Amino acid sequence: MNSSMGKPKGATEGARANASAQGDRVRVLIADDHVTVLEGLAAIIGRQPDMKVVAQAASGREAVELWQRHRPDVALVDLRMPGLDGVGAIEEIRRRDSSARIVVLTTFDTDNEIHRAMKAGAKGYLLKDARREELLDCIRTVNAGGTCIPPALVEKLAAGLSAEALTGRELDVLTLLARGKSNKEIGVNLYISETTVKSHLRSIFTKLNVLSRTEAIAAASRRGLVQL
Repeated sequence: MNSSMGKPKGATEGARANASAQGDRVRVLIADDHVTVLEGLAAIIGRQPDMKVVAQAASGREAVELWQRHRPDVALVDLRMPGLDGVGAIEEIRRRDSSARIVVLTTFDTDNEIHRAMKAGAKGYLLKDARREELLDCIRTVNAGGTCIPPALVEKLAAGLSAEALTGRELDVLTLLARGKSNKEIGVNLYISETTVKSHLRSIFTKLNVLSRTEAIAAASRRGLVQL
């Protein structure tokens, strides 16, 4: 996957000047449930001569509706939003148009979050502390048909994919474990015996390379497998 950071400065400036001269600006939709972030992004993008903000959404559902109405060139989407989350919004938009170009802009950098977003069809993934020019170049790169993920996040994604995946039942056990449930309580919740719970826990510890319940919860949180 290519990062926009490797794009020559001259090429970026040339494309920007050419787009401005032709009046062919990149039409951008922004989706974020924080008003301050939404307005800040709109201001930054709106100042670019080769870009234009065509819609702003405060939820995943609204993002899908506004995308359908405006058909932007690039959608900039947060992961955590009320109702329909970012991944859900990406999936719905891509069902309507598999060529939709979407960039995730979030504070979450776990391998699980990155994997879910890219699997849903995102073409870019940036953190909200990214430099302004990095964000703008990412939008241009994705609009041109490329992908944009910083090298550090590519490494996290690769590390997560190489790790042995937990089964659905193991994730259920892990989720309840993170909520402070005992083996007995986990068994009652999942309609399985304590012996089976212990078996799942042994498998979870092995896959996460940990030795205790506390370490398992911490490791799972770092990878985005559970939310504390």
